Amino acid sequence: MKVFVTGVKGQLGYDVVRELEKRGLTAIGVDIEEMDITDAASVDKVITEANPDAVIHCAAYTAVDAAEDNEAICRKVNADGPRNIARTCKKLGIKMIQISTDYVFNGEGEKPWEPGDPVGPKTVYGQTKYEGEVAVREELDEFFIVRIAWAFGKNGKNFVKTMLRLAETHDSLTVVADQYGSPTYTYDLARLLVDMIQTDKYGIYHATNEGFCSWYEFAKAIFEKAGKNVTVKPVTTAEYGAKAYRPANSRLSKEKLTENGFERLPAWEDALERYLKEIL
Repeated sequence: MKVFVTGVKGQLGYDVVRELEKRGLTAIGVDIEEMDITDAASVDKVITEANPDAVIHCAAYTAVDAAEDNEAICRKVNADGPRNIARTCKKLGIKMIQISTDYVFNGEGEKPWEPGDPVGPKTVYGQTKYEGEVAVREELDEFFIVRIAWAFGKNGKNFVKTMLRLAETHDSLTVVADQYGSPTYTYDLARLLVDMIQTDKYGIYHATNEGFCSWYEFAKAIFEKAGKNVTVKPVTTAEYGAKAYRPANSRLSKEKLTENGFERLPAWEDALERYLKEIL
């Protein structure tokens, strides 16, 4: 099987290519230099020439705060990009996985979001990612949409690396304690995506590591497991302040993975331990 992967310089794209190669599958990884996803002609030419069996679309505009000031470019990347890719996938008759986000929901309540729950994005980032989902659904009869949250991986910036960097210069930090979700180790997620693309179990899924925590609890676990002596103080979202809205509830239900016979990701604590061993 030959799989075309976008956003190969990012955390998830990098790990998806590694996972495909590990399994002896052919991976064609591209980033902005090889293919501009906002340029329909470029997308069609590059993917058609590569002639893959499937596309795993990981590339996205993910700077949540910056998106509020850059709505046009954010929409081009997160909404027009997936539509361009989906159109080419339809033309070639090949499978597509679109990566989406918990930000498509309104972030309220405490109940884990189900894939079929009503959406209600409150940010430019969330709105454009939802528009990307809609584009894929409009262009393709069969598709995979996988919503993730709180991603961390070897290749790229993430919360874990930020905490470890701050630990070098701070002995105490304040971290938001009223936003809850599940960290997602891109190494584990890549395994699931490669499993998924080899099936016909289409639909919208949620995929994060198992278990829920707050950013405050996540930070405490990072320092504990990394052996860093840093005091973490809890603050509220309101006290912390951020340009864009942050969801209080990013919990995602993964029951649909089980229902369709997919192996769920390990506990987030286990994932964090393995990740720290890889990067430290």
